[in-house]
Amino acid sequence: MPRPTPARVATAALAAATALLATGVPATVAHAAAPAPAGTSASTHAIPLGEAQRTQLLDRAGQDSGKVAAALGLGAKEKLVAKDIVVDADGNRHVRYNRTFAGLPVLGGDLVVHEGQDGTPEAVDRASTAALNISSTTPAVAAAAAGKAALAADPGATASGTAPRLVVWAAKGTPALAWENVVESVAKDGTPSKLHIITDARSGKVLSSFEGIETGSGTGVYVGQVSLTTTLSGSTYQLKDGSRGNLYTTDLNGGTSGTGTLFTDADDVWGNGAASNRQSAAVDAQFGTAATWDFYKNTYGRNGIANDGRGSYNRVHYGSSYVNAFWDDSCFCMTYGDGSGNTHPLTALDVAGHEMSHGVTSATAGLNYSGESGGLNEATSDIMGTGVEWYANLPADPPDYLIGEEININGDGTPLRYMDKPSKDGSSADSWYSGVGNLDVHYSSGVANHFFYLLSEGSGAKVINGVSYNSPTVNSISVTGIGHDKALAIWYRALTTYFTSTTNYASARTGTLSAAADLYGNGSAEYNAVATAWAGVAVGSLPTGGVTVTSPGNQSTAVGTAVSLTVKATGGSGGYTWSATGLPAGLSINSSTGVISGTPTTAGTSSVQVTAKDSAGATGSASFTWTVGSGGGGGCTATQLLGNAGFETGSASPWTASSGVVDNSSGEAAHSGSWKAWMDGYGTTHTDTLSQTVSVPAGCKATLTFWLHIDTSETTTSTAYDKLTVQAGSTTLASFSNLNKNTGYAQKSYDLSSFAGQSVTVKFTGAEDSSLQTSFVVDDTALTTS
Repeated sequence: MPRPTPARVATAALAAATALLATGVPATVAHAAAPAPAGTSASTHAIPLGEAQRTQLLDRAGQDSGKVAAALGLGAKEKLVAKDIVVDADGNRHVRYNRTFAGLPVLGGDLVVHEGQDGTPEAVDRASTAALNISSTTPAVAAAAAGKAALAADPGATASGTAPRLVVWAAKGTPALAWENVVESVAKDGTPSKLHIITDARSGKVLSSFEGIETGSGTGVYVGQVSLTTTLSGSTYQLKDGSRGNLYTTDLNGGTSGTGTLFTDADDVWGNGAASNRQSAAVDAQFGTAATWDFYKNTYGRNGIANDGRGSYNRVHYGSSYVNAFWDDSCFCMTYGDGSGNTHPLTALDVAGHEMSHGVTSATAGLNYSGESGGLNEATSDIMGTGVEWYANLPADPPDYLIGEEININGDGTPLRYMDKPSKDGSSADSWYSGVGNLDVHYSSGVANHFFYLLSEGSGAKVINGVSYNSPTVNSISVTGIGHDKALAIWYRALTTYFTSTTNYASARTGTLSAAADLYGNGSAEYNAVATAWAGVAVGSLPTGGVTVTSPGNQSTAVGTAVSLTVKATGGSGGYTWSATGLPAGLSINSSTGVISGTPTTAGTSSVQVTAKDSAGATGSASFTWTVGSGGGGGCTATQLLGNAGFETGSASPWTASSGVVDNSSGEAAHSGSWKAWMDGYGTTHTDTLSQTVSVPAGCKATLTFWLHIDTSETTTSTAYDKLTVQAGSTTLASFSNLNKNTGYAQKSYDLSSFAGQSVTVKFTGAEDSSLQTSFVVDDTALTTS
């Protein structure tokens, strides 16, 4: 049967453009449900939406906004305007709304409503929980006076030409009627500034300000020789990509305004890698834009920066010797300078990913570009820009955790920022403190950058892709990384589903924990890693709960036969220190990895206890016997080698399994007990795996058995659409498909005696096609010796 719907995790809970540098659950009031997207499953991963489908869902959210506002207890003058929507594969939705009061925009009034499958509001994350007690929307201070106050707040600035806007300011302090003015200037490095000044419409006092400019086949200066998708117009090629929303690149030719001139070429061979060739920087920019599009599209199903299928564009060769790059929402474009002496264009891949990710942030959470939320805005671009670099995996620019390492902006070969230890740049914060929000947003971003590195790779010294890192933590907390793919998925989910315009570091911790719970389960290793990594940068405390060591099962090996056994643990707070007692002579345990290895030297049976201690001092242990035979055959001790053979621990370990495979839901019954391994059953293209490595003692006969139930919605009697493969090492033991469906469980048995004296990986792989679910359910496994 199809996968059941998992439990929801309930959470209570402005800038236009950025430069590279420097509450409770509402009342249950149902409203009309939007049409569920095709191919839904039980996963809480977001699914990609087509442009028409996204528009339809947003229109429906707009129609239902009045009912949602009432359910949230908003006042009669408050209205919600649907901005964005995320749909999970299980049908749950997360609708992002902007808010108005008496028709005026409420800055800091945005919120995300988390809805069930029937459209019922279940939880909400708000940028502000303050009540909008605005007695009158008639300003006491005229727009002209507010404009003068705005200009006075930024000496040397001029009015932008954008008309003053009457708003309700709710991002900080008591909500107030206010004027929003935009004033323009140019920074010392040539970066344009569009400063938004918020002035109290009653007293004329400046309440806040935030920046609106967010900085940040061809051969490129940095990307090397790459393929480009271009457009042939007549006999001339244009640097425009019709397959990616018509994204394109233009030449400003030293100018600082306008759209520039579209790059064209006669033979579709662009640039030569030299900065002196004007096309080379354009190749970098065009490739970076395409790679960023592909990263978001292929990883998260996001259809362009604004998720609307529309491509952004690049302007290269901005100004003269301009050492910066920036994203501007008003043109939906990236702009790149040529660097010092016009010889080092700012068009490196992670810079491109950084700048366009400002656009993603603007289209989703809209993190205010000041205070802690501004640091999170910058860090998001560093984090996702790094994700683009890892995704592209270019030989000319190997992926790393350094920001802007290719552009040599400091003139000494050092990068712009370091994620493993942000303070190495001389200004960024390694960890949170009460005044971190007062730093420039490019430096307060260090807290989140450090968190992301720790979550990806863990603490301590290591070398990755030839780069040396050493990431210290607060109180020397030990952090075990979960890999950059999972860390990126958690950050993107939090950005698009839980963050709001005023999210600070404390609420970013809450949002990423909610995201980790959605993706990997509440209390999972990934969830605990998020909490531990935040604690490592002084945001929140270490996760609570004890350490659980999973018994690998009783072991049987032979004298003189090398063994390698990995013992695993869950829970606690971060990395573990391992120890063991009673190990057979010749064996030892690695204190960092929990791997027991060596060659037994003496026959006999030992009682072994393995202990894991977390960074907070909590411990957990598991006990088992280890029998060492004399070797040479005939001395094998009968035993069962698989750990957690019936999955009744409630977690996979020591199995390695895809998310959600080890399951106790009622959708499919276990053969015995409550837990089983349920592969596939989604009715969409999906692959699940389940594997465990064991050492088969020399001289033993070994038999693999398991109980298998196959349930399918396929009606064919001749075509195997969905398949389960069972392997021992590289040997395929059996293949099953939807054609082998059965009403109950059937036991399967295979001889693995040929693996005696070796370590072998038993692996189940279930692959499902694009429609009509098939569930492969495995339980009560055993690998017995005799």
